[in-house]
Amino acid sequence: MTPIALRRSLAVFVLLAVTASCSFATDTYKIIHVYPHDSSAYTQGLIYLDGHLYESTGLNGRSSLRMVDLETGRVQQEISVPSKYFAEGLTNWGSTLIQLTWLAHTAFVYDRFSFRLLRTLHYDGEGWGLTQDGAHLILSDGSATLRFLDPETFRAVRRIVVKDRGSPVTQLNELEYVRGEIYANVWHTDRIARIAPATGKVLGWIDLSGLLPADQHPDPEAVLNGIAYDAAHDRLFVTGKLWPRLFEIKVVPERATLVPAAGAQ
Repeated sequence: MTPIALRRSLAVFVLLAVTASCSFATDTYKIIHVYPHDSSAYTQGLIYLDGHLYESTGLNGRSSLRMVDLETGRVQQEISVPSKYFAEGLTNWGSTLIQLTWLAHTAFVYDRFSFRLLRTLHYDGEGWGLTQDGAHLILSDGSATLRFLDPETFRAVRRIVVKDRGSPVTQLNELEYVRGEIYANVWHTDRIARIAPATGKVLGWIDLSGLLPADQHPDPEAVLNGIAYDAAHDRLFVTGKLWPRLFEIKVVPERATLVPAAGAQ
């Protein structure tokens, strides 16, 4: 089984475990605007900053860092990542951009304006998603644990275990810090977890089922993955790996939804 296939199998197990729970508050969405997105981009990290989207794309030999025009989807600036690296999550810190890699234990720190590589940082374990809360970087590694890192040294300052009513939520992938909460894609699902950064408690879920019609993402790896927040205008953007569209959405609160336990009639 390939590493990606193994990750997909684990994600299916996690989805079954999540939906086997008894009840939870699940929000839905309203599409505000639809933008074009490069369907060849294997989106791993996404942020919105000063009027531009910045995107990290993955896969060995296809990984890159990009600045993208929101309205047209056109790549305005790009640097390729060496083919031995599989790029992952992305965030900004000061005048820099920080990009993770999956298995190489290496983060790249770039000048945000020139994309010049400034330095590399080491971390233990896998790199999946990355965001920041203004004080620390926050890293996911596919487990239920999120690490808060010193931005200068990448040393772990503290950790939280993400749980929904006491059960760990694994396969946490792309991250975004939104209005004091951590939003996290759960890999190979259409759900985003809203996480309390102090405790790791899941505050609720956002169900994005049906956002992109199935016939527009036939590749089994073309899954939801990419969250960017425009704090200045309170806009939330989402997309997926190999998706031809990027969506601005508004989260629509719904009442708690009852989900039967596995095997219940």
